[in-house]
Amino acid sequence: MPTEAHDLRHHGDAEVRDDGAKLTDLAVNVRADTPPAWLRERIAESLGSLAAYPDGRAARAAVAARHGLPVERVLLTAGAAEAFVLLARALKVRRPVVVHPQFTEPEAALRDAGHTVDRVLLREADGFRLDPAAVPEDADLVVIGNPTNPTSVLHPAASIAELARPGRTLVVDEAFMDAVPGEREALAGRTDVPGLVVLRSLTKTWGLAGLRIGYVLAAPETIADLERAQPLWPVSTPALAAAEACVSPRALAEAAHAAHRIAAERAHLVAGLGEFASAGLRVAEPAEGPFVLVRLPEAAAVRRHLRDLGFAVRRGDTFPGLDEEWLRLAVRDRGTVGAFLRALGRAMDLVRR
Repeated sequence: MPTEAHDLRHHGDAEVRDDGAKLTDLAVNVRADTPPAWLRERIAESLGSLAAYPDGRAARAAVAARHGLPVERVLLTAGAAEAFVLLARALKVRRPVVVHPQFTEPEAALRDAGHTVDRVLLREADGFRLDPAAVPEDADLVVIGNPTNPTSVLHPAASIAELARPGRTLVVDEAFMDAVPGEREALAGRTDVPGLVVLRSLTKTWGLAGLRIGYVLAAPETIADLERAQPLWPVSTPALAAAEACVSPRALAEAAHAAHRIAAERAHLVAGLGEFASAGLRVAEPAEGPFVLVRLPEAAAVRRHLRDLGFAVRRGDTFPGLDEEWLRLAVRDRGTVGAFLRALGRAMDLVRR
């Protein structure tokens, strides 16, 4: 196991807790102005059923139908984070490999379950793109994000599918895939890739991080193994109501519209960041998620000045493969981005003094 120089338990919400609660939030990758009113109403309606134990059958069937799968291939979870814990505890693996930089919770869960975890570090020089040949042939569990947090890289589905092997579990974290127009390069719903496990989150696009709802798509025998590792009634009644609502035709149409809007707002952010290229700022491109990764001199000091100026951004040095020169920025509306870019210019000026 590598000597740990990264805080794998640090997440974007740490930037806006306590003294950061009044900051404009570019640190957390949850869509702004969510959940929408119609979704809040659906969740509120479920509160009249709290005296009964949760019954996930309708929500599970709705998720299965959304992906064209039988219900035996679906497991509802208390967010994608629970799914990582279940995978780490339920699957018997000898050599798990996590492809970094990416969301750190999968590795943390594996290590907490007693596994020795190997890393494949994607390089900035390669645009943080996956080379399937870099993954050890004897790895029997491989974890990769798509689009990847924090790099915002969207790997080709064909490249990820190349990682599949008999006897290997291939875990693809698609928590941000519904923010990609057309969900191109998605593997959710595929049954032709051996050992494939796809994780989805409903907390990002719908603003439900406080409710905790996600799901796993996998072969029935894998779903059964994970389900045995779950506690009874792991997903609350309000979360089940949200899951059913968020895969409805209305919700899918709204998410598709939001994905296109996010792409336009991201392009605006990237263009604005380009104005700082002469000062050494570089954007990891092409960005395809609802966030961008940037490298700039003295990023840690810039981040501190941004806090003083009213903006929270995500530090990058807690991600294996990155260091303190990296920051992750959530995509926001043009007004927020304009104010942020002005603050960024001011923060960089303060650092140069």
